[in-house]
Amino acid sequence: MTGEQKQRIHALRQRGLDYGEIAEVIGVPKNTVKTYCWRNNLSMNNASEETGIKENNENTDICKHCSKKLDSPKTKPRKFCSDSCRFAWWRQNRDQLKQKAVYPKVCARCGTAFESYGNASRKYCCHACYIAHRFPCERTVAAT
Repeated sequence: MTGEQKQRIHALRQRGLDYGEIAEVIGVPKNTVKTYCWRNNLSMNNASEETGIKENNENTDICKHCSKKLDSPKTKPRKFCSDSCRFAWWRQNRDQLKQKAVYPKVCARCGTAFESYGNASRKYCCHACYIAHRFPCERTVAAT
């Protein structure tokens, strides 16, 4: 993106044009304009309406799990302070997960009903069932 295009984005954004209108005027992709505006804090009062993002009253400066203060300068706003907090929060809030690829299955070894997420060809409910069903000889050899 040239310096002239950047100046035009600044001017057009101050006049209240949205990303799509600016992209048409300048002749660059809409997402390029969005990214440039986001990185340079060129937001409008109605930016949430324009992007389709509903504002919520959550405090975005603290971790959703441990409430530790977060710092996220010039990057995508963070929700968690670490991967361990993110994993723990999702384990506790599984009901908020929008799972689209859930397959009901029955274990080939023990007959237990289970749900497989993202893998339609899964046959066993756990690794132990897989090993016991796939390698029955090793179990008898280990027992003697």
